[in-house]
Amino acid sequence: MEIKTYQEEVDHWIKTVGVRYFSELTNMAILTEEVGEVARLISRMYGEQSFKNPMSLEEQKESLADELADVIWVAVCLANQTGIDLEAALIKNLEKKSKRDSLRHVNNEKLK
Repeated sequence: MEIKTYQEEVDHWIKTVGVRYFSELTNMAILTEEVGEVARLISRMYGEQSFKNPMSLEEQKESLADELADVIWVAVCLANQTGIDLEAALIKNLEKKSKRDSLRHVNNEKLK
């Protein structure tokens, strides 16, 4: 699915099922919460933390996929609320990073 289409789908869902968008401030708090849920999973999957209730690797990956999708959902809500075309913004951002960092990582001794 194209990002523009996803933004339109989210907007339609919000306006028909979700009634209306939460305020931008509320969505920012929700985004922070969702990122925290991703961090919690990552710290248990790849760090020293352990799960209280063990999960299979498949269950862990399913949970991580769901939480990452939640992060994207709320980011799209914020983009929609603030009139941001995420597809255009992502293209511009990739161009910026490509220009700015064309040699930065290749020349980074820490990455060799």
